[in-house]
Amino acid sequence: MDYKKAGVDISAGEEFVRMIKPQVRQTFTQNVITDIGAFGGFFLPDFSGYTKPVLVSSIDGVGTKLKIAIELGVYDTVGSCLVNHCVNDIAVCGAKPLFFLDYYACGKLTPSIAAGVVTGMVNACRENGCALIGGETAEMPGVYDEADFDLAGSIVGVVDHEKIVNGSSIEAGDVLIGLPSTGLHTNGYSLARKVFEGRMQERFDGLDGSVGEELLKVHRSYLQVIAPLSGSPDISGLAHITGGGLTGNTMRIIPKGLTLSVDWKSWPEPVIFDIIRREGDVPEDDMRRTFNLGIGLVMVVRRESAGSMMGHLTSIGENAYIIGQVAKA
Repeated sequence: MDYKKAGVDISAGEEFVRMIKPQVRQTFTQNVITDIGAFGGFFLPDFSGYTKPVLVSSIDGVGTKLKIAIELGVYDTVGSCLVNHCVNDIAVCGAKPLFFLDYYACGKLTPSIAAGVVTGMVNACRENGCALIGGETAEMPGVYDEADFDLAGSIVGVVDHEKIVNGSSIEAGDVLIGLPSTGLHTNGYSLARKVFEGRMQERFDGLDGSVGEELLKVHRSYLQVIAPLSGSPDISGLAHITGGGLTGNTMRIIPKGLTLSVDWKSWPEPVIFDIIRREGDVPEDDMRRTFNLGIGLVMVVRRESAGSMMGHLTSIGENAYIIGQVAKA
């Protein structure tokens, strides 16, 4: 008996590290002062442009979207989804991402599969100006089936204290502006998989490809939209629409005594959601609580600034929609 016969292949792990090193180095900024393989990732921050810098961190995963990636043999998209999800979670607080770390756990390590996931993370880190400074790869037979893997990521960013966005200034009459999603993003996949079990190759009118291809679309990053608006007095709150849906996530930043008035017909819902609704006979309440329904980010904007904000968003190519307002409870 040896470690490999017990199910853990150290050589495969070493090969995986060799494969990803050149890619990961592409994400390094001048602040990264260690290479891949050290016991810790070293990041030397430059806070010279900040008056009172505050570090903002988040950790998340991509849920059972991984099962579709495994079934279809497409792995880079979930890597990008992981990074973008984490970036959005701190971006809505006003933060700029600094560095990212990942955790990849599997039943049997296949270097090419793991490297495909990392390719997606590298792509997203580069697009978001975020350094991938480290991670953990765990081969755990007996915990995961041989073909299964799990994925999680942690991010750290920075925001000036005076530019923190937390919703505390939201008031009745503020307008809700929704930015479109690129599909399900990373939530609701347990329900979607149940609806389309054994049907991932099926095609429906209105979709560009198969159901599986539609469900693997990358969770988009909103950083490039949010970052230029940092510190704007016109924005009183930002919400990343993830598990819990539009109302559940936006209410996380709404002060006590206030509520949301949402016009659910004010934006064009992507076809995939109606297909899920029909094919699964899913109640509307469940649809709204489970999925983003086409709105991946909500901006809470002063009523007097809503028109100019919509003009700005249109000028940068965003198909934004006024989807409701804040009201007294």
